[in-house]
Amino acid sequence: MMYVSTRGGCEPVSSAEAIKIGLAGDGGLFVPDELPELDEEVLEDLCSAPYCERVAKILHMFLCDSFTIEELLECARAAYPGEKFPGGAAPVVALGDRLRVLELWHGPTAAFKDMALQIMPHLLRLAVRKTGEQGKVLILAATSGDTGKAALEGYRDVDGTKIMVFYPAGGVSRVQMLQMATQEGSNVSVQAVRGNFDDTQAGVKRIFASPEIKAELAKRGYILTSANSINWGRLAPQIAYYVSAYCDLIRSGDIKLGEEIYVCVPTGNFGNILAAYIARRMGLPIRRLICASNSNRVLTDFFENGVYDRNREFHLTISPSMDILISSNLERLLWFAAGPNETARYMRQLAETGRYEVDPSVLEEIGRDFVGMSCSEDETRAEIKSIWKHFGYLCDTHTAVGLHCAEQYLEGETRRTNGRKMLAVSTASAYKFASDVYYALTGEVVEGTAAIGQLSSYTGTSVHASLVGIEQRNIRFDPQSAIEADDMDGAVLSFAV
Repeated sequence: MMYVSTRGGCEPVSSAEAIKIGLAGDGGLFVPDELPELDEEVLEDLCSAPYCERVAKILHMFLCDSFTIEELLECARAAYPGEKFPGGAAPVVALGDRLRVLELWHGPTAAFKDMALQIMPHLLRLAVRKTGEQGKVLILAATSGDTGKAALEGYRDVDGTKIMVFYPAGGVSRVQMLQMATQEGSNVSVQAVRGNFDDTQAGVKRIFASPEIKAELAKRGYILTSANSINWGRLAPQIAYYVSAYCDLIRSGDIKLGEEIYVCVPTGNFGNILAAYIARRMGLPIRRLICASNSNRVLTDFFENGVYDRNREFHLTISPSMDILISSNLERLLWFAAGPNETARYMRQLAETGRYEVDPSVLEEIGRDFVGMSCSEDETRAEIKSIWKHFGYLCDTHTAVGLHCAEQYLEGETRRTNGRKMLAVSTASAYKFASDVYYALTGEVVEGTAAIGQLSSYTGTSVHASLVGIEQRNIRFDPQSAIEADDMDGAVLSFAV
């Protein structure tokens, strides 16, 4: 298996090379030139395996040209030990008859990004070695909140690496900001950027596309790569947890082997739901993917009418990790549905005009797999309260967006057919967004991290270990020292010494 650019302008590369360099030379994203098959025999075998073995076997399907199954199993065991994931790596929880929740926030930073970013450093180290590189690795990441802390924690004090994370000033929650600003490690840097996440992400992409910056970094002995889900090494591990969740549904007796399910994912940059889509393309029995958005409805509108238009009002919401108008991983979906030539054309139009419209045949193809739905701020708060009232289940604001859309879809679907289970993805601990969750439950305003203790007292639930005492930690990276997006290049060069 080789990896090609979504825009068709580069020669195929190995999986190790794709992970090492992150972004294709023509600005596109790497995708496998073929998808492995996930048949019932393979699924049955995976059902009896522990999580680390499931991950290794799924990854080997995509990375077998460069990595052995033994190497991948070693990576998985290093990434997902019980002390890092005390609640289990990716447990599935039942809410009523048909709704099931895939919890992806039991890792060291209380967000789903841990699922990929705990294993990615191990994959990257192997990839660098296998491609014969001798230099140090400089990792860049733009974050809307959760990726940054997860990447920093994953790469902290890893030999031969440095990592720099950019986030939009004022565009993340206080807890998310504190998680990054207090990050420990000798090889890390965190920088606030004026503007929104799209501005920040565009700055990182600009740096990756600059031959001058790459040349200067090479002189200093650095290889540049990404920790964002534009890197295939970040996306591939996410495929594994959807397969694992399906196996767990079989083992619990919720479904039988081969039975179809629905999957609903709260979505911003489109990487998480794209992993579910790839699992579906491989053969995982997913009937339909529900793409759940907040008030920034750019994806919902795209799935409804085929027009992707970022020229719209940007909303700062209580689900900030989804406050995105340019969903980078949608480019990979376009490649699967329309091919490289059309994908390159759409991306040029997006860069030049801020919008593109896919052909009707492409929209029809995508519509077989996806439904776009959205959830307002009031609906998000109401969902948090309703889920707590009916099930005693505490969820964060992003998960609430997904649960609202999942329940709405099931209500409409019941009139047409019946019985299928809905797997909704829970992407973060409620304690990362304690102020908004507490307000949704009580109507009382408690600002900042004080809400963490209040939420725990009110619900009788335990605070995620990574968030205990966060307000008292030493701030290393001043959130007030924000820079312009145009100055990100200089910040990177100053860090890479």
